[in-house]
Amino acid sequence: MKFVVIGGAGAMGRITVKDLVETCTPTDEILIADYDLKKAQDLAESYHDRRVTARQVNVKDHEGSARTLAGAFVLINAVQYQMNLDVMEIALRVGSHYVDLGGLFHITRKQLELDSRFKAAGKIAVVGMGAAPGITNILSRYGADRLDRVTEIHTRVGSFDKTKVVPVPALAVAYSLKTILEEFSLEPAVFTKGKFTFVKPMSGDDPHRFPPPIGIRRPMYTIHSEVATLPLSFADKGVREVSFKIAFDEAFVDRVRFLRDLGLASHEEVEIPGGRVKPIDLVNKVAMSQPPSKQVGPLRQYEVVRAVVKGTKNGKKVTWVVDCHTAGMPKWGIGLDIDTGSPPAVVAQMLAAGEIQGAGALPPELCVPPDEFIKRLKIRKMTVRASCKKGWGFKV
Repeated sequence: MKFVVIGGAGAMGRITVKDLVETCTPTDEILIADYDLKKAQDLAESYHDRRVTARQVNVKDHEGSARTLAGAFVLINAVQYQMNLDVMEIALRVGSHYVDLGGLFHITRKQLELDSRFKAAGKIAVVGMGAAPGITNILSRYGADRLDRVTEIHTRVGSFDKTKVVPVPALAVAYSLKTILEEFSLEPAVFTKGKFTFVKPMSGDDPHRFPPPIGIRRPMYTIHSEVATLPLSFADKGVREVSFKIAFDEAFVDRVRFLRDLGLASHEEVEIPGGRVKPIDLVNKVAMSQPPSKQVGPLRQYEVVRAVVKGTKNGKKVTWVVDCHTAGMPKWGIGLDIDTGSPPAVVAQMLAAGEIQGAGALPPELCVPPDEFIKRLKIRKMTVRASCKKGWGFKV
């Protein structure tokens, strides 16, 4: 199989590439496709592996990219989410399957509109297949499958990072600061009383008790794709409430809030010497250009991705709490971000193995079998733990 990672030289794409290198068969091909050819070539050469090659692509050039990527079995999209529709168009031209990391609600909705075109092509586009969205969706499906009726689905993410690094970055960002700023500034969607609505960014930061070693955190509403798909996917089971919240480090929240309040989350161009620039693009470029840090001592990170699913079973109120635990994959030189960068590789390999069937543009909860997915996560040191509790009293 020919696996293509578009944006494969970026922060998340590199993790997906590493996963494929470690887990694909000796006869598979892994193509790192990136706008920055030098970075892609350097990454490919670092593996000293004939399976790994690099090519330059500009995803705005659909036809040119399709010619470059001809023969691909699946396109794994790790570029900025605003270009998801472009990469889907390329996949349709190539005649390949497609997997991405998510679309921050609004783009996800537009992506689902391509369902009929992927059905006609006989291919699957799995939209939103990182940690959140992605693992969150499949954990939600795991809980919903065990209920006769579903009333509420709430997804939560909590973590900590106590790893020592030098130099200490002014603002430690694991993925695009542009996306983070948008999560902090765009109104988050929630599904309540059976209807979609929007709330204030960064609101709802009530205490939530995660399992050890995370403990109590204050996750907040941010705009996310889970809320775009879960209410539709489980409408037939009667779901009335769906929400997403994530807990960031308090110091990180304060710094990003400062950048947002200063106006650096704006997409409106401003005049500067030499031309015009969008503040969000400028601050993202600066943040993502910080000198790389080197780990000192052991990796000390932990994250829990959680789904809380409330409903009824045999007429009784019950709650399923399904958690995915990860402390990183030191063997591969990857920390917590493995739960975002590896799931697209997992799903691509499940497609190759025939474990995902059908066609169309679909969210993970409608096409990825939870049990097989969870088995593959375990190989990557991610463990899913589920518990069933009486009643609906579990605090979300």
